[in-house]
Amino acid sequence: MHVYKFGGASVRDADAIRNLAGIVRQYGRQQPLLVVVSAMGKTTNALEELFQLAYDGQDYSTQLARLSAFHQSVAADLGRAQETQAAAKAEAPLLSDLLTELADRLATVGPGDYDRQYDQMVSFGELLATCIVARALGLQWLDCRPLIRTDHTWREGRVDWPTTERHITAAVPALLAEGPVLTQGFLGGTAGGATTTLGREGSDYTAAIFAYCLRAASVTIWKDVAGLLNADPKIFPDTVRYPEISYRETIEMAYYGASVIHPKTLKPLADRRIPLRVKSFMDPEAEGTLIHDCHHPMLAPAFICKTNQCLLSFESKDFAFISEENLEVIFGALAQAKLKINVMQNSAISFSVCTDYSERRIHQLLDLLREHFTLHYNTGLTLFTIKNYDAASVARLTEGRGLLLEQRTRSTFQFVCK
Repeated sequence: MHVYKFGGASVRDADAIRNLAGIVRQYGRQQPLLVVVSAMGKTTNALEELFQLAYDGQDYSTQLARLSAFHQSVAADLGRAQETQAAAKAEAPLLSDLLTELADRLATVGPGDYDRQYDQMVSFGELLATCIVARALGLQWLDCRPLIRTDHTWREGRVDWPTTERHITAAVPALLAEGPVLTQGFLGGTAGGATTTLGREGSDYTAAIFAYCLRAASVTIWKDVAGLLNADPKIFPDTVRYPEISYRETIEMAYYGASVIHPKTLKPLADRRIPLRVKSFMDPEAEGTLIHDCHHPMLAPAFICKTNQCLLSFESKDFAFISEENLEVIFGALAQAKLKINVMQNSAISFSVCTDYSERRIHQLLDLLREHFTLHYNTGLTLFTIKNYDAASVARLTEGRGLLLEQRTRSTFQFVCK
């Protein structure tokens, strides 16, 4: 069997969903197929805004009406396809029921566990999208939340692999025998039935989880780019496509922030040697990129850009050296605030880290550490990473920029700038 994953851009409107249907009909009907779908377009951003307004006790009626109207309009444009007998056995929920449930849940949002409530609300993006796509295409609809078991790490659910594999292998093969199956990316569930999310842009990871558990022949991620590129074409005009690349190289690029692949996606696929293809939904016949267990010569330098960064510096208050004990305290606080380190550097009396900026989490970190350290931080920064750098690529990217921090290893050059 094979796994296809379609991101938000490939289901952003009715025309995009019709294009998705064409790809499934042309390429996916010859073998058992599981399709993983993300929220439509910028729906996750819209749901984040809705949740924040509700959490702050502000009026969100305009934003909710806009979100509901958008999904209803796409569903109406598509109409309802003649469902197959197989599709009727795993009926998708009604769009109207999901929108009503969304409104009811928003009304209950209030002071309390922010991250837990976030997961319950933002998860509606994938539920709404798969409801519309399943009904329009006549595909079997599968709720992934009872199958992908996670712990209670809200917004970054950790997968219980033995339980997840047991659930998926018990439920999915019989459905696949009757035709293509459609499910949600990004979502999981606890043993108690609460919804969790797997991390922002986590639908790639969902595809890898199903592929691992079902021992799929391959995974294909359908994107709005020609394959895995050495840079974001929105930032760098002269990008290069990698026709073939190893798991290891791709894992490193994803870790540093390459936007095409979610960082957790590669390990389960590499563990079972499942090849991953990145192809363009705008040009399905094009070659794309094959990611698998292979050896290749040095690749063209990869340019990776992460915006909205925060550079934090911790200094000992008594001018003592930053010791291993100090670092233990800092790392513990970073973990408690759920801040991931993108790059770090230490000197005699200070230690600096660059993280993605979250005002709420940064202030939580400051509250945890201000008694122990003098703290300084800058926001609105950019982190650039050059993988497989050379002198020309470093000069090209650093020219004219004020560098606040830089770091170099044998194959990777990173710097933080304004």
